[in-house]
Parts: sequence; C-alpha cells; structure tokens
Amino acid sequence: MPTMTGGQLINYPPNAAFITPSSMPPLSRATPGLPKPPRALWPPLDFTLGALACCGACIFTNPLEVVKTRLQLQGELRARGSYQRHYRGVLQALWVVGRTDGLRGLQKGLTAGLLYQGLMNGVRLGFYSYSEALGLTDVPGGSMVAGALAGALGAFIASPAYLVKTHLQAQTVAAIAVGHQHNHQGVSSAFATIYRREGVIGLWRGVNGAVPRVMVGSAAQLATFSSAKQWVAHVQWFSPGSWLIALTAAMVSGVAVAITMTPFDVISTRLYNQPVDELRRGRLYAGFLDCLVKVCRTEGVLGLYKGMGPVFVRLAPHTVLSMLLWDVMRQKALQRCAA
Repeated sequence: MPTMTGGQLINYPPNAAFITPSSMPPLSRATPGLPKPPRALWPPLDFTLGALACCGACIFTNPLEVVKTRLQLQGELRARGSYQRHYRGVLQALWVVGRTDGLRGLQKGLTAGLLYQGLMNGVRLGFYSYSEALGLTDVPGGSMVAGALAGALGAFIASPAYLVKTHLQAQTVAAIAVGHQHNHQGVSSAFATIYRREGVIGLWRGVNGAVPRVMVGSAAQLATFSSAKQWVAHVQWFSPGSWLIALTAAMVSGVAVAITMTPFDVISTRLYNQPVDELRRGRLYAGFLDCLVKVCRTEGVLGLYKGMGPVFVRLAPHTVLSMLLWDVMRQKALQRCAA
C-alpha cells in the first residue's frame, strides 16, 4: 500500500507472519544538508511501536486464532473417523463458533492475545532492530540467525500469555467442545489459577513447543520472502516496483511458513492446553517429542497439519496490518529523532 512520506512514495509490501526491518523497504534517505536519521530507535520506543502495531493487527485476526485452536484440538489423540467433527474448515468453524458462542465467542482470549502479541513481537522486533543497527545482520546468515534468536526470546518471555490465550480460546459449551476444558473465569483468574495449582514454572508450561515454533516460522519467512520476491520480479508478471511483486512473494512465503510452522503450532497448542495431574505433570504428553510421536501414531502425519487453513488465512491480514502500522510509526519516530 503506497503512502507519501517526506515527498517520497514508499511502498509497504505485505510480508509473511514474521516481519523484520530487513524485509521492509528502505527508509527514506536524508536530504542533503539535513541530519541523517538514526539507524535504530531507542530500544524501549522500538519495543513499544512493535507491540502496538501487532496488537492492532491482533484485534482483527483473533477470530482466526480461535478457529485454529479449536481445529488443532479436535480429535486429540483419536484416529480419523473415530470422533465427531464439530469444525470442518475455516468458514464453517467461524459460523459454528459465532452461532453457538455469539460474536463475543469469536474474540475469546483477545485480552491474553493482545498481551502475547505485545510482549512477543515487541521483544522480537525490537531485538531484531537492535541487531540490525549493530550490523549483526550484515554477515552471511546473520539475518536468519538474528530473526530466529529474536523469535525465541520473544516466545519465551510471552509464553504465559500464550498459555492463557490457548486455554480461553478452547473453552466453549459442551455441544462443540474440543480438547481439555479449563473453565477459567477470565484472564486474571486464569493466571491466578495456574499459579496456585502449578507455581511460577506452571506459567511456562508448553514453552518447549512455543520456542521452536517461532524460530522455525521466523527462519522460514526470512529464507523464502526475499528469494520469492526476486523470482517474481525476474519472471516479469508485474511492472517493476509494483507492490503486487511483494504481495505475491508474501503469499509464496506464507505457504512456506504455514507448511513448516503448522506442525510446531499443533504441538505447541496441545502442550499448552493439556491437563496436569497432582504432581504438576502433563496428563497427555511428557514433552515436545512425546507429543510429536503420539500425534503421529494416533492421528497420522496429517494430524500435525490440523488448523493449517486458518494459519495460512491469518498470515496475510495480520502481516499487512502489523507491518503497515509498525512502519508508519517507525517512520514518524525516526523523522522526529532526526529533527
């Protein structure tokens, strides 16, 4: 989406689900005689801008998160055909949730989702921006490594929020319930209940699935977006400089991210949502590898790709919104810093 900034036309191409400054168009150059804008913002400010941008996108894409969670929990550790399928696809699932839980049901877990998006992406985008300013992304492979490390750090810090989000999004009436029902009364109640039952460590239950999920997704995006963009430009489907080149590349990259990340996403959701026993151990899975083996053994390899539809459908709107909001705010902040 083009916009005017400082007399220059800047395109904001939609990226994949994981956005980094290096995947964005270069910031406008300083004009002669004026001070050059800084390479990076003050880290707390960059954290805040990244958090606000992704929270804004989360408001619109949270219903797809609700549907994705339900699809990933449906038929948990059951063979295909041996359970009732309440949800049969993205659109049908959205309709079922809206009809049964009401419109508010489509925004279940929104508060926890906003907290997760703010913490995870604020840390991730801020860390990557700082790494880029230090020149760490200029070395071969540095961009991918920095992106993966930034994602891992953000996922770890924000893991408790993702835990509560998953619990709340899975909760529904018995007629369409899937997975374990934790029956929390709200976000604060969920945090308090988990803390009383499992202690501080319990708030990080499932983090061993969340960290590789974000690392794989971030690495896949960084590895495919730029190469896909070059290929689309080479085949000359669109005029040079067209925003459609970036859009097409983002779609290609989105497929790659969805394919590589969905199995980790399914495992992460299962680990977060499983019930625990009196010894604070998971009743269904002992850990990441145990979950992987059990899902493949009982549900088949395709069980690892449950919810892939909403994962892919969510990538484009969430990315376009978060990237556009973040870049516009960073442009304004950089101009103020250079003034």
